[in-house]
Amino acid sequence: MKKILFVLTILLCLQGLSAQKPSLTKAYNFFYDKNFVKAKEMIDLCAQDEKLAGKAQTWLYKGNICYFLANEEYSAKQQNASFVIEHPDAPVEAYAAFRKSLELNPNAEAMDMFSAKEAMKQLYPLLLVRGVDQLIDKDYAAAEKTLAMSMESYEMDKPQYPMHGEIYYYYAYTLEMMDKAAQATAYYQKALDDGSQNPYVFARLMELYKNQQDKAAAGALVQKAKATIPQEMSTRLAEIDYLYWIGDSVKARQNLHAINTADLSNADDMVNLANFYIKEKNYDLATPLLERANRLSPDNFVVLYNLGVCKYCLHEKAFESYNNLLLDPSATSQKEHYKQISDQMLQESALYFEQARKLNPTDLSLLNTLRSIYVQQQSPKADEIGNIIKSLENR
Repeated sequence: MKKILFVLTILLCLQGLSAQKPSLTKAYNFFYDKNFVKAKEMIDLCAQDEKLAGKAQTWLYKGNICYFLANEEYSAKQQNASFVIEHPDAPVEAYAAFRKSLELNPNAEAMDMFSAKEAMKQLYPLLLVRGVDQLIDKDYAAAEKTLAMSMESYEMDKPQYPMHGEIYYYYAYTLEMMDKAAQATAYYQKALDDGSQNPYVFARLMELYKNQQDKAAAGALVQKAKATIPQEMSTRLAEIDYLYWIGDSVKARQNLHAINTADLSNADDMVNLANFYIKEKNYDLATPLLERANRLSPDNFVVLYNLGVCKYCLHEKAFESYNNLLLDPSATSQKEHYKQISDQMLQESALYFEQARKLNPTDLSLLNTLRSIYVQQQSPKADEIGNIIKSLENR
């Protein structure tokens, strides 16, 4: 037993001797050799050291190392989508390190390295990319902090690469997802002031103005969109939506019917235009638009649900025509025609609702409509759907 303990003691001593000690010189040498991963490992040790953590030079080194590491990794990602970024928070660490260096000594310098002031105003593109990744992951709290750093960096000086409102757009969207509507409104506006031509900036801001019942601001936004991005179909659709909202349905219909559906190539625009046709109960025009949107954007709940609605309404329209001809003995072929259309539309409606149900199995409106269809078809599925509805209502 003593022999075993003696061997273990030797091994522990050897491990202690081989452990890296914090060294600013080694960190700099790794940096100079462009081995940024090793440089980061060493500078992180220095940042954890009680004495070295109080030196501006430590944080200046860390900022530069993380900055160049982030550049290296994100550049590799741009060239090869399958590249895995191992240090995604390097831009955030760089910015925080430079800020710490400035606090300790605003004049700290190092050969072949950026000063903190130089580097901080150049970090906004990397911080934006990281913030957007966090936003996509729905880590809104982290995205808010990262994008705030990106904005701060962007506003330090005249930007070398103008972002035309993109930083403010993503920051505003993050705030909106965090139920901070008032702040989000201000930053969407800031995106426009920074020259944004992003249709989604106008769309999101319009929704916020509508929620706030601010018709004057919404009207001004429509005019700005028409002046800024007149070629965008979303601008024409936003104006139609605004006209319906303020009650000018006559002009809204005029604008609606002036649109050539063949000009649409974006699934979102097709869905929005189809919604206007549904509002007008013009299901014959809404349906082909939604079918095109479904081909471009499959497995979209809204598209599938609205297709189910349109097909169901077309079923009802055909069935009404069939009923109107029941007492006319000379209209046998017409009756058969409308009966076939009615049955086909009802069947297609059920198929689309079933596809939508796979994406959202607890939508009661969908389930009740689907049950109604199965009742009309005298299908045993009606009882199955009915039981599901009862279980959801009794929760």
